[in-house]
Amino acid sequence: MKLKKQVTVCGGAIFCVAVFSLYLMLDRVQHDPARRQNAGNFPRSQISVLQNRIEQLEQLLEENHQIISHIKDSVLELTENGGGGGGAVGAGATGGQLPFRNSNGSWIIPFDIRSSFLSVMPQDCQFALGSHEEHSDLKMLNMYSILNFDNMDGGVWKQGFDITYNTNEWDNEPLQIFVLPHSHNDPGWIKTFDKYYLDQTQHIFNNMVVKLAEDPRRKFIWSEISFFVKWWESVDSKKQEAMRKLILGGQMEMVTGGWVMTDEANSHYFAMIDQLIEGHQWLKKNIGVTPRSGWAIDPFGHSPTMAYLLKKSKFTSMLIQRVHYSVKKHFSATHSLEFMWRQAWAPDSSTDIFCHMMPFYSYDIPHTCGPDPKVCCQFDFKRLPGGRVNCPWKIPPRAVTDLNVAERANLLLDQYRKKSKLFRSKVLLVPLGDDFRYDKAQEWDQQYLNYQKLFDYMNSHPEMHVQAQFGTLSDYFDAVYKQNGVAQGSKPPNYPTLSGDFFVYADREDHYWSGYYTSRPFYKNLDRILESNLRGAEILFSLSVAHARHLGMEKRYAMSDYSYLTEARRNVGLFQHHDAIAGTAKEAVAVDYGVRLLHSLAGVKRVMINAAHFLVLRNKDIYRYYQTEPFLEPDERRATHDSLPERTLIELDSTPRYLVVFNPVEQERVCLITVLVSSARVRVLTEDGQTLPVQLSALWTSATEINKDGYQVSFPARLPALGLMVFQIYDSFDSSLTLRSETILRLYGRNLTPKRFDPLPLKVHSTEQQDFYIQNQNFQLWFSGTTGLLESVKFKESQQEMKLKIEFLIYGTRPSKDKSGAYLFLPDGPAKHYISKDPPIVRVVDGPLFSEVVCYYQHFQLTIRLYNLPGVDGLSLDVTTMVDIRDQVNKELAMRITSDIQSDGVFFTDLNGFQIQPRRYLQKLPLQANFYPMPTMAYIQDSQHRLTFHTAQALGATSLENGQLEVILDRRLMQDDNRGLGQGLKDNKRTINQFRILLEKRATSNKPVGFFAKVASLFHSIISYIFGASAQEVQDSRPVSFPSLLSHFTSMFLNHGVVAMPVSPKKRGVPPLQSFSPLASPVPCDFHLLNLRTLENQEEVSPSLDTALLLHRKGFDCGLEAKNLGFNCTTNQGKLFLSGLFQNLDLLSIQPMTLSLMHDGPSLSNVSQIRMEPMEISSFRLRFR
Repeated sequence: MKLKKQVTVCGGAIFCVAVFSLYLMLDRVQHDPARRQNAGNFPRSQISVLQNRIEQLEQLLEENHQIISHIKDSVLELTENGGGGGGAVGAGATGGQLPFRNSNGSWIIPFDIRSSFLSVMPQDCQFALGSHEEHSDLKMLNMYSILNFDNMDGGVWKQGFDITYNTNEWDNEPLQIFVLPHSHNDPGWIKTFDKYYLDQTQHIFNNMVVKLAEDPRRKFIWSEISFFVKWWESVDSKKQEAMRKLILGGQMEMVTGGWVMTDEANSHYFAMIDQLIEGHQWLKKNIGVTPRSGWAIDPFGHSPTMAYLLKKSKFTSMLIQRVHYSVKKHFSATHSLEFMWRQAWAPDSSTDIFCHMMPFYSYDIPHTCGPDPKVCCQFDFKRLPGGRVNCPWKIPPRAVTDLNVAERANLLLDQYRKKSKLFRSKVLLVPLGDDFRYDKAQEWDQQYLNYQKLFDYMNSHPEMHVQAQFGTLSDYFDAVYKQNGVAQGSKPPNYPTLSGDFFVYADREDHYWSGYYTSRPFYKNLDRILESNLRGAEILFSLSVAHARHLGMEKRYAMSDYSYLTEARRNVGLFQHHDAIAGTAKEAVAVDYGVRLLHSLAGVKRVMINAAHFLVLRNKDIYRYYQTEPFLEPDERRATHDSLPERTLIELDSTPRYLVVFNPVEQERVCLITVLVSSARVRVLTEDGQTLPVQLSALWTSATEINKDGYQVSFPARLPALGLMVFQIYDSFDSSLTLRSETILRLYGRNLTPKRFDPLPLKVHSTEQQDFYIQNQNFQLWFSGTTGLLESVKFKESQQEMKLKIEFLIYGTRPSKDKSGAYLFLPDGPAKHYISKDPPIVRVVDGPLFSEVVCYYQHFQLTIRLYNLPGVDGLSLDVTTMVDIRDQVNKELAMRITSDIQSDGVFFTDLNGFQIQPRRYLQKLPLQANFYPMPTMAYIQDSQHRLTFHTAQALGATSLENGQLEVILDRRLMQDDNRGLGQGLKDNKRTINQFRILLEKRATSNKPVGFFAKVASLFHSIISYIFGASAQEVQDSRPVSFPSLLSHFTSMFLNHGVVAMPVSPKKRGVPPLQSFSPLASPVPCDFHLLNLRTLENQEEVSPSLDTALLLHRKGFDCGLEAKNLGFNCTTNQGKLFLSGLFQNLDLLSIQPMTLSLMHDGPSLSNVSQIRMEPMEISSFRLRFR
């Protein structure tokens, strides 16, 4: 009876909210004070149009009266059902009801009778509908359509043009020149991180301390904090103090200050932020300095995500280098090399950051002083005759003497003046460095002494109208702002604003750097797994420490686990280096990265185990931490850095084995939990003893062999947001809710006889070639009877069938001298269809909770699974590939999806998992120029549908034809591509890639079907009427795009899987356990809790009393049919009460911070409500009582 009343009240509330929301929207249109105030300025025609829209809106409300009736009916239906079998609400128990098939053959799961609702405020949809196209002067999406990419010979500046000037141009305002000595140190590339440090980097720092102190006019900049920390921790306090003095005195500047100079194509924004925090927090704690200028000279293309992260960290300026040579030429010709970089989705200038683009081929000295490398190389004094490095142009440098200083200074000044003509100010930046420079004391003297003689001569001759000096990056930017009369970070007059990204990078000819988007996918996948586990460990550790302190048990808790977090943060950060996650390092270096990642993965799993142990104990007083005997086991193990994971087998007997499951997502989650057990007689109970339905499946060791010692058990559950749930599993003859999967092996053309094992039914079809299908309550998937691959999808609700064909392809490499390698993708033409020497083995599994088709080919294994669950997991296709191309030579394996969608050459890929970038297929560019990085998703769309391909690892993707999406799965290349690596890619592994395919309907495409779709359609139509445009028209014309809420959560669930941790079998007499729900109230579903990171003590490496909370409010598209997400999804215009966020924890203080926690904002009171704009990422420093 109590449940019945609750359901009635809940349903009535939904009804009231819906009606009241519609009333407010109508009232806003009619009575908006701003509109009333400006009404006198409206032409009569506009007033008439507004009145007409109001009338249309009233008509629309009348037409949608049936939706309100539907809500009423839903309330009555819920009330009637409310008295039915109750069950454990937390776990979503069925109350002992068996799954059954309906009339069309679909399994019906009597699971979790609670309804869920979607309540999106119409104002929250306006962000995606609003057009921001007019806000930037330079739009990179359009730039690629405009440029000819003709690669004309520009003379001494091969990729540019001839530069001329008048000698009197600087008579009234001298040219200010800042020469920036620097040394680019890769934390792993040809050598490992440690080897580079021992051989070169430590000597750079040791020389720096001495040589910079010799002359206060000398300056230097440094970027990679990973190397700096290693040096700092190895030297005595005297050297530390000398270095601190140089930094605080302005001679040595820390630029960017991240753990590494991160890759910007493959890295996820979680890791980009994390490595930035790690570097910035170390600098703030140990040096007392806060970087403010960004320096990115070597990432292979640049993302606006990095610009946003720097801006949110209170940076005022940044520099980039590796941009397509044709873009550089165009920007040089139009004096647009310096611009305000704005996010394409930003409605104003709040995200703008001043950006300097280096104009020439490289960041080395021959390509930085001016347009002629033959001349500039003469001023790289490390190349003086007698050294190990010389000038390729055959004209060596000459030491500067009194006899030649005039000639040398004038020759150099000519290059400076020519370079300055490409910029709008009379301030010039000249980098002076290269990879691992200044590791010898001799080079410090060669560069600084010779340049100082040149500067002294220039500055002492007024007729040269020049002021030259060594400088730091911020020295240069400050001079630009000063000359333009604006504050730091402000837009100088007449400087352009730019939006978009700088992919794909090409450094010469048709050499596009799109290969590294996929290179070494095994480690790209391992990185993302570690990132997800690190985030989960951070959250659980912070919560458990806060609760332990609240209970006065801090000294008994495993505080030493903090060292695992520190190590994992730094190893994740190290792998974001642009030669690590890119897959462009030597084989031995890749092994070193892999070992680090694996070690940290084991460490963060230990952190999660210890935190979960503490949090699920009903009686915390009995908590004991034993380092050698953890209370819980990890969900899976990896034997080596390059092996696939092996899941933990749970040995069952009549005594219950307890299973603790962690949901790392900030929303409730309906999902299928799968574990391996030793018995087929399995029973699964919730914490309070309710029996759950179970699907029992075989554990396959190969295409045709079943493991006799284990079984796969899957059961549904509703997990609390960021919470832990406890289950019991045991061997029981009373397993009436255990249903066995039905398996068919299709062996056409294969002379194989698989063995059958009871109790799992197995059928073998040796001659069957007819197409077949699997289905759930939403879809029916049809597969080819000959290939076993997906052909089409049929929507159950509308009975509409769509083409959704999967095929596999092979790219070769061109036969000429230049071939594909770790960096470059240089195919020998369009892809050819993959041909297997044997017909595939196809396994079809049908069950009540999931069904799947597994295809075994020679070089890959493809699994397509349908979950028969309500909510997010049941609304997409789960796709897994296991690729092994170790016997291939110069081949790249691709997977292509072909649909009916009329995409017209437009597709979308994400940037760093943070934002979406529209793309156009450009026929004027070679095939390899149309591949883009895909860290988390790519999609195509038309006026009817959107097809999104979600990925759990960064790969390269494209859309080469109408209705297609294509992704490169792995690359095996036998040669170097002449970019310095000196190796091909021959260390391939058996690699698992995980994906989701999501097919969504436009809310305006058809008459909406179902309650959620009708409500979404109503909101969509109202917004369109109010703002005077069809939402679809706006969507198609905008330079930005957003995933739907369903798409966001599909990506979230894919990238943050549940973690199942069985209680160790050695733990007999398990104490009472209880589930743990940390949140006091639901988080708005457009908020993502990016991290909850315990901060480090100022005095030692241990957890402090403060915790950093990072939140991201996502932008989303309301124009797609709303679906039942399986949890209550609400938005409220970006408002969130932080003080009441966590259950049973009181906040002592809430401190807004800049993104990387370097700068404080104004303090908030405990009851303060924060408000975040769409797409905004914000950081807060919390202290619990």
